[in-house]
Amino acid sequence: MKNQRPAIILLLILFLQVFTLNAQNYKNADLPDAMTFLNGDKVKTKADFEKRKAEIKDLWCKYYIGYFPKKVPALLNAEVISERKNEDEAVIIKVNLTFDTPRKRSFEIEVWEPAEKTGSTPLLLVAPFPKQLKWGEEALKRGYTVCIFPGLDEYHESENYSKYKEAWKAFKNEFPEASWHSSLAIQAWLASRSLDYLLDPKYGYNIDTTAVSIIGHSRYGKMAIYAGAFDERITCVVARSSGSPTAAPYRFASRQTFMESVVDFPEVWALPSLKNYLGREDELPVGGNDLIASIAPRYVMLHTAYNDGCDPTFAVERSYLNAKEAFTFLGLPGNFRLVYRKGNHNPITQEHVELNLDFMDWAFGRAKLDESKFKERLFHQFDWQVWKNEQSKADLKVAPEASVKETINWMLGQQPDRVDKEQTYHIPQADELGVSNEDRDRWNPGGLKRVPFSFGADMNGNVYFDPALENYKATVVWLHPWNYSQGSNEGYGVGKGLPVYWRLAQEGYIVVAYDQFGFGDQLIAGVDFYKKYPHWSILGRAVYDVQKVIDFLVDGKGITESPVPETDPTKIYVCGFSYGGMVGLYATALDERIAGLAVFSGFTPMRTDANDQPTGGIQQYYQWHSILPKLGLFNGNESEIPYDYDDLIKMVAPRNCLVQAPLNDRFANANDVKKCVEKAHKAWKDPSKMVFKNPDEICRFQKDQQDILIGWLDKVSTL
Repeated sequence: MKNQRPAIILLLILFLQVFTLNAQNYKNADLPDAMTFLNGDKVKTKADFEKRKAEIKDLWCKYYIGYFPKKVPALLNAEVISERKNEDEAVIIKVNLTFDTPRKRSFEIEVWEPAEKTGSTPLLLVAPFPKQLKWGEEALKRGYTVCIFPGLDEYHESENYSKYKEAWKAFKNEFPEASWHSSLAIQAWLASRSLDYLLDPKYGYNIDTTAVSIIGHSRYGKMAIYAGAFDERITCVVARSSGSPTAAPYRFASRQTFMESVVDFPEVWALPSLKNYLGREDELPVGGNDLIASIAPRYVMLHTAYNDGCDPTFAVERSYLNAKEAFTFLGLPGNFRLVYRKGNHNPITQEHVELNLDFMDWAFGRAKLDESKFKERLFHQFDWQVWKNEQSKADLKVAPEASVKETINWMLGQQPDRVDKEQTYHIPQADELGVSNEDRDRWNPGGLKRVPFSFGADMNGNVYFDPALENYKATVVWLHPWNYSQGSNEGYGVGKGLPVYWRLAQEGYIVVAYDQFGFGDQLIAGVDFYKKYPHWSILGRAVYDVQKVIDFLVDGKGITESPVPETDPTKIYVCGFSYGGMVGLYATALDERIAGLAVFSGFTPMRTDANDQPTGGIQQYYQWHSILPKLGLFNGNESEIPYDYDDLIKMVAPRNCLVQAPLNDRFANANDVKKCVEKAHKAWKDPSKMVFKNPDEICRFQKDQQDILIGWLDKVSTL
């Protein structure tokens, strides 16, 4: 045995090495692949896919919702409480369903049957949230049987369905051995129990078992996906603005986007342990993309809005494209659709209702699909190789004798002699805005003013200030993070505090904030950027816009809806978080009119940021977000990138600069950032003007970070 021990140890080491190489890496910025097992094996056969589906659902229960009861209780009794006909002769039946649980729990459903039935009918399941009943009404007109089941959230009221929000609690307590915690998952389970009744031939509904659909908006969109994933009798799922963690996985939402994080959901929606992943979303071994993929090859439609405050477009598209691989693998990619609509999270219009039902009709073979309404349109897809092929050989290499500034400008790309719509000033009216004025005014503490303005090349934003003041400390240009859907508007995470623009205005600053190009109200403008400007970059355009904001503040190049306070041109500061911090650093390095810069979680050094790093690497910038395509020229040779962030920081000197780099920022290597700043610090003769903070924190910008920013601004603006 002693002689065999070294060989056994060697085999064990080899096994662990192979496992490490093959396993999906969950300290990873990208999504867990829907078609790759947890151990790293690829799905190769349909039998593999069935096993992967089981693994996905097990992981979903473990990390998000808890485990369902092992045994489904039998339906003991179905008592018809009432039956009536409405004006169009449709039959409305209330039924009480009793199940074989320890306390023989029951719940009520309402079944709507069309007046005229010719053979079996399709079925639509919908929870009685008032906004959603119009789906049922339209489906009934189209000849569907409709089931209103007790999927109502405990935070919502619905006239005539007051008992429907209590059922999930009663059944949750019937199964103490189950760890199911999520009310949304239990509500989805109640939809399945409704099917136990409706699809049983002995009750006489004559429903087409191949045409069973469920639909939901927002939280009920999450619920619809849960129902479809865990009950294969459901053949069509329509989830409208379902947000995180389903259509928008937490990896691409959370604090770095001002979107929903793992700590923002109501306590009853998910396991409390999920909150432990705040700032560690990249460690979750399963995402919404995987759960949606587990529904394949059945029909799924994700219906979201350009400026949806819960469904960031970048996250939804990453999820959609990965989940679609499962549908493609099974030979039915068209069964999965992502459809965008204009506007925000609400309202649900009649046009939307009809579009959703049109998809179901097509799925059930009842009508042809108008492909013009369902054609795939993606906002964030970028083919780097196509971009490269459009560049000249000379432009793909920086001149050896180029200065640092020239090298940076080379990387940002060739700015055109005249940008489209330059010096076109227009202040959008309410019906032109994707992010409403109500959203932007939501957190106004009172007494402060927001004035819309327009600048540069048909860009628009807002100036925030306290009109009661005669003198202002300084002017702050605030640059937002990766918030594609809402731009500068803050939503999740504000809590008991204020968004930074209102907070700074409250503290006596003039604040300028706008949706950066390709974000918020400017989302659509950025979609075909490289078709129009193949030799420029989106980051170059972002820097250009900052320069145009300075032109507005210093030279009055722009318009305002009403008068705003005059800016002291010697006191203009740029402050940015995440993407905004990166933009601010480039802009301040290249524009000496800016008096100082504050960067929060804005960068990690590029030369050590390979694509296999947990940060996601430089591919985030040349491929995923496509803001700086020339970085892709250094893929695999990151050490050859001709400049790094220490060079940019040096160019800010001798002006005031604050860099905050949290130790637990999953998008940065904290040690590399620290070394970078220490290297740049030497450029300041007065070292006190270069402030570096390295707190034991995650990537976020909330009250604590605001306090640091305000303390720094209060100091430097009075020097």
